[in-house]
Amino acid sequence: MKSPHKALLQNLHADDPATDRAAQMMLYGQFEGSWDGTLKYLDPEGVRRETTAEVHFGWVLEGRAIQDVWIAPSRSGRKEGERLLMHGSTFRVYDPQQDCWQITWIDPVKQLRSCMTGRKIGDEIVQEYRDDDGKHVQWLFTEIKPDSFHWINRESVDDGRNWTVRGEFFLRRRAD
Repeated sequence: MKSPHKALLQNLHADDPATDRAAQMMLYGQFEGSWDGTLKYLDPEGVRRETTAEVHFGWVLEGRAIQDVWIAPSRSGRKEGERLLMHGSTFRVYDPQQDCWQITWIDPVKQLRSCMTGRKIGDEIVQEYRDDDGKHVQWLFTEIKPDSFHWINRESVDDGRNWTVRGEFFLRRRAD
């Protein structure tokens, strides 16, 4: 008899994107695999800090979605006594009627949930939403190459005239 978690993983995981939207799925599908790098962030006191990070992307739900897991500090790079900053997951679903992505981020470490839309703008992927305080928040995938990318979390209180960078990931594809 199979254990229940194995059945969940077998039914969640997909090997490839859904054929009816494969081209659109590659916007995030290009990140499939594992990534290691650095997270630079502002702590609650406004001090810039740095730690290790790991990210894992994969196809789910018959290839109709991309799910990822972001962990900082990384499991292998975590120093003794270093507190876990994040261990969350993003769920991305392409919406063909609106030609954009519906995205949900959940981080049980910080008790955060963010719902946003995403789309390609120029050479970047821009995800955006309004937070509970009305700030305009963007998560950007930029400097995208086959083996690396830069991810930025920024927010604006004046509708994008000025931005404050809250965090940045600098990631390189893991050689498995």
